[in-house]
Amino acid sequence: MTEKEQMQKNVEEFARLQDYMSVCEKDSEPYKKMKKRYTELKVILTVFGVSLTEIDYIKE
Repeated sequence: MTEKEQMQKNVEEFARLQDYMSVCEKDSEPYKKMKKRYTELKVILTVFGVSLTEIDYIKE
């Protein structure tokens, strides 16, 4: 997998994860687990230079 394909995969996962988070209660166990992955993806995307301004609507 090329770097570009990996970045695309991470962006798609980030968007999908935010969709799931938006329908969960913030104090639920699934939300807490998703938030951990959300944070990991934010770090990965930031390191790759992806601007999260437009795609991060959870903003946590």
